[in-house]
Amino acid sequence: MSEANSTGVKEHDIRPYFDMEGFLVMSQETRLGGAVLERLIELWGQWLPQLKVREITTGKISYLAIWLPEEVEVEVDEAWGKSASDGFMINNLAQFMCMNAVQTILPQVEDAGCAPSPRPTEALRTALADLGLEYKPGGTLLARRYAVVTHFPFRGGCEICHLQAQCPKGQGQAESASILLPGYEHGTDEGTPN
Repeated sequence: MSEANSTGVKEHDIRPYFDMEGFLVMSQETRLGGAVLERLIELWGQWLPQLKVREITTGKISYLAIWLPEEVEVEVDEAWGKSASDGFMINNLAQFMCMNAVQTILPQVEDAGCAPSPRPTEALRTALADLGLEYKPGGTLLARRYAVVTHFPFRGGCEICHLQAQCPKGQGQAESASILLPGYEHGTDEGTPN
């Protein structure tokens, strides 16, 4: 198999810690009650072994994929059915776990304010499908609710995001603290610096 057509997957054993301050900021909360905090910490411990972190290489381009399985989605849906406030909190927890894992590997994502979505090439779609993480049919969104796929290593923020046209932040409707690394300007071949 030629280098241009090769695909590789490397597992990363990332176990992010529960950062209460970061969780509060993301959830737009100022405090958590003791029972809520205990529940969140318990769920964090249950979900952490289920967190999938993979580096995917397709030819010369590498990606980072992080996701939680469907069982977590079911658990969140059941919580929403019992209590909107509980559902809201554990939905935020699942999102926070994925983003916390991304930021553990790519700390620049925190400064950029997001993990830009790559163009879903056929090679990327195939590699993700082989891992059980598929795109929705005909779309650019992942079928898993708690999942992130971004460039690896970090290459820039909104400027390189495939979903920029659908994103309020990417359209300048929200403040962006993103930077663009030299050689990855819009219009260059994806993954190939100038």
